[in-house]
Amino acid sequence: MKLLVTGGAGFIGSNFVRRALNDELPGVEGAEIVVLDSLTYSGVRENLDPIADSPRFTFIEGDIRDAALLDEIFPTIDGVVHFAAESHVDRSVRDAAIFVETNVLGTQRLLDAALTHGTKRFVHVSTDEVYGSIEEGEWTEEFPLEPNSPYSASKAGSDLLVRAYHRTHGLNASITRCSNNYGPYHFPEKLIPLFVTNLMDDQHVPLYGTGENVRDWLHVDDHCRGIALVFANGRAGEVYNIGGGTQLTNVEITEKILELMGKDDSYVDHVEDRKGHDLRYCVDISKIENELGYEPQVPFERGLAEVVQWYRDNRAWWEPLKERAALEAQK
Repeated sequence: MKLLVTGGAGFIGSNFVRRALNDELPGVEGAEIVVLDSLTYSGVRENLDPIADSPRFTFIEGDIRDAALLDEIFPTIDGVVHFAAESHVDRSVRDAAIFVETNVLGTQRLLDAALTHGTKRFVHVSTDEVYGSIEEGEWTEEFPLEPNSPYSASKAGSDLLVRAYHRTHGLNASITRCSNNYGPYHFPEKLIPLFVTNLMDDQHVPLYGTGENVRDWLHVDDHCRGIALVFANGRAGEVYNIGGGTQLTNVEITEKILELMGKDDSYVDHVEDRKGHDLRYCVDISKIENELGYEPQVPFERGLAEVVQWYRDNRAWWEPLKERAALEAQK
């Protein structure tokens, strides 16, 4: 089996690729992996160094919007796991155009290529942010989509395209919607790696508003295992929520990071809240549990401690990325 993994040099995609080539994901053991990634700011080629010499691995630098390139790649592809996306909410608030182009148009180009070349399986990786914000309870997969940021709106659009290609053309496609991921190789503009790396350099951390926003935290290893289960045994046309089962306010997770880093609350700067900041996300994962046997396996306390240690041990990875992001923000 040959899999195309789009966005495979990014945080979650590279984890999926490394674990797949180490035969650690159920249902994709022994697969050949072709990574397609345009290596924008958050696509880091070094994320794939641990498996770069695998005879089952091929890397192609290219854009998912490039229909001619897709026509060259797809004839030998059996399945697609589609991670490629612009994903940082703050960036989408500043400029939404590339989010629509990549997340909507790019997904449409991939769906067309899969349809044209008879690709057997297509899994689209999405986000719980497409549901909007929920004050209490949990979202099931049947909840309406009410995205509140340009990022989540573009992801909702791509979700609906995947659904339409299944309903209209019979494409064997499924959608996953995950909660907030954390883990190694996480680009250092996101909350956990930003706070950890700031504190490593004895810098303050910026906490939006009151910090009462609630997120469900999911280790990237658990997420990728859930995606593999959906790829192997998920039903065509279905959506599967993937969550971690650890709900924390941003204040609570900040306190946990401060404790692990040996710092106190004086390092926290409350900054102006993000525009349209969703208050709470929470997904119901009973569907993927009951149908596919998924359950999160990485306890949050252990996972967070391991992530902090990973950033301590890998300054050479994150420091250049953080410096580059800071220069881009000044433009």
